[in-house]
Amino acid sequence: MALSYKARRRWSLVILLVGLPLYIVVAVTLVGLLERPNILVELLIYVGLGVLWALPFRAVFKGIGKPDPEDEGG
Repeated sequence: MALSYKARRRWSLVILLVGLPLYIVVAVTLVGLLERPNILVELLIYVGLGVLWALPFRAVFKGIGKPDPEDEGG
């Protein structure tokens, strides 16, 4: 079942306002458990984790920046 535009918009807000900060805390905690790696390795870990969190949510974020396709008022 596909989500409506309004539902995807609401879910994207929840993901960005609640999920992303939680994911950042978890990522920083996990990297903190390692002994301090080289700065380039640490940067690559954060970039990789930054891309990885968004992959499952591609369908939710797709088209959110565009106007509502069902909006007749324009």
